[in-house]
Amino acid sequence: MDSNIFSKRFSSFRIIILGFMSIIFVGALLLSIPLSSKSGEWTSFHDALFTSTSAICVTGLVVKDTASYWSLFGQIIILILIQVGGLGIVTVAAFIATLSGRKISLLERNTLVESFSGHQIAGAVKMTLFIFKAVFIFEFIGALVMLPTFIKKFGAEGIWMSIFHSVSAFCNAGFDIMGEHTGNFSSLISFSNNFNIVIPIVFLIIFGGMGFLTWDDIAEHKFHLKRYSMQTKTVLTVTIILILIPTLILFFNDFSAYGLKDRFCLSLFQAVTPRTAGFNTIDLNAITSSGRVLIIILMLIGGSPGSTAGGIKTTTVAVLIANMISVIKREKSPHLFGRRINDHAVKNAATLLLIYLFSSIAGAMAISIIEGIPFEKCIFETASAIGTVGLSLGITTSIGLASHMILIALMFLGRVGGLTFLFAAVNSDGVEVSQYPVEKINVG
Repeated sequence: MDSNIFSKRFSSFRIIILGFMSIIFVGALLLSIPLSSKSGEWTSFHDALFTSTSAICVTGLVVKDTASYWSLFGQIIILILIQVGGLGIVTVAAFIATLSGRKISLLERNTLVESFSGHQIAGAVKMTLFIFKAVFIFEFIGALVMLPTFIKKFGAEGIWMSIFHSVSAFCNAGFDIMGEHTGNFSSLISFSNNFNIVIPIVFLIIFGGMGFLTWDDIAEHKFHLKRYSMQTKTVLTVTIILILIPTLILFFNDFSAYGLKDRFCLSLFQAVTPRTAGFNTIDLNAITSSGRVLIIILMLIGGSPGSTAGGIKTTTVAVLIANMISVIKREKSPHLFGRRINDHAVKNAATLLLIYLFSSIAGAMAISIIEGIPFEKCIFETASAIGTVGLSLGITTSIGLASHMILIALMFLGRVGGLTFLFAAVNSDGVEVSQYPVEKINVG
């Protein structure tokens, strides 16, 4: 077979999508067997598929309470899916291949770079090893910090709970195993003001959502901020802004009735978890409608490129804002930190925003019509799905098969990435051999 035909049929984008689909299917099969449920009964493939998709897409939306429904074997399968989904299927495959001594081909290296949003093929394998090392360090420290609190409260079971929640937090998955102790679908509500749990979870979410390229840049240049790349500076700046401003809004608008400690913990956690972890320390139905809109915006923004988080990404928002400012100032091109942003990045950013907005709104409208549920609740759920967040107003467990399939599709789209999905679907080599004539069109 001609190598060009092979590369077109099996482009890096298609390999990523097929990889995710394969693992989702295998995970669903494993979760459907009697060994995976505490009752020892078969789980419907529909419920197993939803859970597998949510885990591999590190979302956290569930139709069965993780702690009370799934056995230890089922929980281990879910945690493996979360870890693989957070790292990226291609990254995991490349790591295993490297350990076995197999040489990574050029197509595989290109696919690897695409999977963690890298810029060049050179150093792809080295970056894979760095990713695994960083993930292990963060998750180990997170589990170690939470271990004393969980052991004190749950005994020996606290060891498993520390590991599970550390991995789930760093991978921005939002799965919890608190159900048997604090009630089904209770998440971390019982630890809402416990600094020993809230703070480690918050930091794990932030660190996991910053992106491996960012951590690689920080590791290389340490605290020499001027040496950081434009992307790293943008990620750090937008991340700080998206933590501080929502925390202040929630602190003064939604939790003013609480004591200072509770108020701070609730505000900080609810500002961080929508990007895109899915844990919650309060019933989200108790938050004001303006607070829920804020959370929807944060869910759609998500984390940063090449991270365990979903969403349109912090850099996308930064590019769109920079472009808006350049239009207002009538500048030739947008820029950030003294560096010009190319037209390609601006086009990608605008396309991503439209994909996520259209998909979440269309999905919400469809679920609202099918289920007869208010649109406001449906848009919260679809934004959570496509942002791979996992926060819920409680309707996911009560809706039917058709609505679940919509959420599954949105979770999958959100994890593989809107542009990755489109590039895989459109059979184009990206070469423009001719251009159409220019004609003016008025906008705005």
